[in-house]
Amino acid sequence: MSERHGFLAEGPRVGIRPFTYEDGAEFIARVRESRELHHPWLAPPASPGAYAAYAGRLIEDPTKAGFLVCEKDDGGAVAGFININNIVQGGFLCGALGYGAFAHAAGRGLMGEGLDLVVRYAFGPPLRLHRLEINVQPGNTASIALARRCGFRLEGFSPDFLYIDGAWRDHERWAVTSDMLKG
Repeated sequence: MSERHGFLAEGPRVGIRPFTYEDGAEFIARVRESRELHHPWLAPPASPGAYAAYAGRLIEDPTKAGFLVCEKDDGGAVAGFININNIVQGGFLCGALGYGAFAHAAGRGLMGEGLDLVVRYAFGPPLRLHRLEINVQPGNTASIALARRCGFRLEGFSPDFLYIDGAWRDHERWAVTSDMLKG
């Protein structure tokens, strides 16, 4: 772990670290700068109260893990976020990923590096997951390209899968397993 930023894992340009309540002001500012980038795909918390509730779930709920993707050369500036939701232990050992880049970092490859770090972290201790899934709306070409670049395979299509922006949305299901990384 990097002492300077509390990174759980580091790549050449980014490190990943857990969410903290103290990250609220920067996170909210980045969300507000990134509204056009995120709409209609996701709606991250954009107020102090919403951020506190969101971060609290990621910090306290054992079925979730949240990571901030931080730039190493920019004083630890938050470039994006990646969450593992619906973590199931036992025979399943699976989690569902959600993520978003912030506008100032979009298109620079930072989220790909961050996602690779989160995947490797999730497959090792303490989580020891076997499988990670990403559910992506078919029109979200940037997210699909990220999943593909990070080694996820397309496994299926789920009509009316998630309620987003006032409607049930179709999603493609992408997945990677720990065995795929070994090979």
